[in-house]
Formats: sequence, C-alpha cells, structure tokens
Amino acid sequence: MLSTNYIEKLIGIQDAIIKKVDEEGEQLVIHIEMNRKQCVCPHCKKITDRIHDYREQTVRDLPMFGKSVQLRLRKRRYACPCGKHFYEPTPFLPRYHRMTQRNAMSIINKFADVRSYSAIATEYGVSVSTVIRLFNVISYPKPENLPEAIGIDEFKGNSGKQKYHCILTDLKNGRVIDILRTRYEHELIDYFKRYDRSNVKYFISDMYSTYSEIAKTYFPKAVYVIDRYHWIRQAIWAFEAVRKDVQKKFSKKHRIYYKHSRSLMLKHSKNLTEDERRQVNIMLDTSADLSTAYFLKEQLYEILSIKETEKKCEELKKWISSAADSGIPSFERCAKTYTNWLTPILNSLCCSYTNGFTEGCNNKIKVLKRNAYGFHNFKRFRNRILYMFSGQACRA
Repeated sequence: MLSTNYIEKLIGIQDAIIKKVDEEGEQLVIHIEMNRKQCVCPHCKKITDRIHDYREQTVRDLPMFGKSVQLRLRKRRYACPCGKHFYEPTPFLPRYHRMTQRNAMSIINKFADVRSYSAIATEYGVSVSTVIRLFNVISYPKPENLPEAIGIDEFKGNSGKQKYHCILTDLKNGRVIDILRTRYEHELIDYFKRYDRSNVKYFISDMYSTYSEIAKTYFPKAVYVIDRYHWIRQAIWAFEAVRKDVQKKFSKKHRIYYKHSRSLMLKHSKNLTEDERRQVNIMLDTSADLSTAYFLKEQLYEILSIKETEKKCEELKKWISSAADSGIPSFERCAKTYTNWLTPILNSLCCSYTNGFTEGCNNKIKVLKRNAYGFHNFKRFRNRILYMFSGQACRA
C-alpha cells in the first residue's frame, strides 16, 4: 500500500486510484480509475451515484523516467433517474481529448524555445500534426497601443509568400509588440494609421528610406533616430574598401597577410599592444590612401568616445567634411550618406535608445527559422515569434 501511495504522488493526479503499472518496452502503462463519488447530472442537475457501466480510455501523459507514459483510465458511466447517461468528470482530461491537460501544456511551453515542431513531436512521442494542432490554440491580437520608443527592422521570413517581414519592438521595456507581414510602405501606413501616435517619443530604425518616410509623415512629434550600428558600419565599410583595394596590388603572400590582419586594422589603436601597433604602422607605410583611411577611422572612434553631446555632434560634422575632402571614393560616399541622414544620425548621439534589442530578436528568429527549415504559414509564424518572446499565450 505504501508503494501505491508513492506512485499516486509521483503521477500527481488527484482523486486517482492506481490499480497497477506495466512496463511495455519503452512505455509505462499505468492503470487508474477515479475515486467513486456522487456526480451531478449535466442534463437535469440531480445528484446520482448509480453506475451504469465502465469503459476504458487510453490517455497519453507526460514522459517519465525516459519512457513515454500511457494512462489506461477505467471510466464510470453514471445513470440518472431522468434516463440520461453521462461519464464521471476527470479534471486532468478535457472532454474529447486523448492527452492529459498537463501534457498538452508542457508541449505548448516548449514553443518558447527555438525548436522545430518535429523536434518537439519527437520528444513527446506524438505526431507533428498533433503538435501544430496544439499550437493553433495560441493567438495574439494586434497591440492596443504603441510604446514610447518604437524599434523597427525587417528580417527574412519567406512565409505568406513574402520575402521580408517587419518586427516592431518596445525598446523601453524590451519586448516584441508585433510582427508585420511585409515592410512595404503602404502596409506600414495602413498599420500605423489605426493607432494614436501622439505618445510615441522615439522612432528608431536602420537606414531604409521607407522607415524614414513613415517617421516623418506619421510620427512628426517623435525623435527619429538611426541606430548607431548601422551608420557607424558605413565608415567601417569605407575603410574595408580601401584596405581591399590596397591588398589587390600586392603579391599573393602579402595579400593573404593583409587579409589575415583585418581584425588588427579594425581594432581601435588605443587597444593595440606595442607589437600590434608596429605591425599596423608597417602596413600603413605601404599606402597613403590606407594611412588616410585609417586616420579617419580612428578619428571617428575618438569622436564616439566624447561624453559631451554637443561637442560630439560638432566633431562629427567636421569629420564628415574631412571625409568628403579626403579624395578617397569610399569615404566620399560615406560622407554623402552621413549628410543625407545627418539629423537622425545626430539624434542617435543624444538618444539613449538603440535597436540592439531588435537586432537580438532578429538573430533569435533566424535560429528558429533555420531549425524549422522555414515557415510557410505567416499567421502561425507570427504567433510562434510572439509566444517565443513573451512566454504568455493568448487563447483565441
């Protein structure tokens, strides 16, 4: 009797009586029945304890000890004086289900991980269609309000016959607020027009012209900010273009040396060791353009380390002029880009928000998509992303 009590506590089902436990290969079969009690007839609401017959139902439960678990539930069917028959209530098993409620919730909780439906199905010993059917109960409506600081970016999705999807984040609270089907301007306009946008103070994006138009037209009171990473890398790309042009002029041995020294050249000079600094100086002596490009790159690093915002903005404007007059095509293009996006770039020097959280979300979405070999259904893909970042399911 003692061992039976332990088994009852182990399976964690209240009011259940364990009859016996069988081991069938890689499966545990637990024979149970509920404690007999008076039940209320669902038709006439009268109380009865008269049993009409028994029927056995097979129910899948949570895996245990590395084995799948099957419950063989011996269900009573009661007879009511009103002439109706009904089954006894089983709190752990929803009506018409062949899986315990806790098993279903355990599967649903796995959707918060970057795992494919197939991997989850394999772990629980169910079909992929069963896993998808469980996930389809999860649905997220559109957000009621827009946050104070909006982060917007696109990611490659390939679901719903669209190459790119759009992600909206609340940068102040660090949460994903919605996933949009496309990044097209007309769809973004239709989306934002339905909201009160007066409370939005910051609109942060990359250097995509559509986002700029949306910010200027529909968020005129908000501070439009270009994420620092996206405009700083323009200068890094400009320097890389010079380095690649210079290395092409050398022999194969020297080209390989320059290629392998890429991280050394991009590193801030103040972080170089004496030996590394000597190597950099040797490479810079081979080309005046490379030396100029390196100086511009280092100058930009120094500007970004300035703490006073006004001074930082003034120095950046001077840097843009120096890059434009450098005579190096890649830096001239970089200076032109900075000039075209000057206001939101300067805003990024004053704003504490960046799109780092949004970029991190995109990386996690890419891992999910890669593990699942892509998603075709956009609605399911959207709900999966929102569930993955929130951990809270909203039932449809």
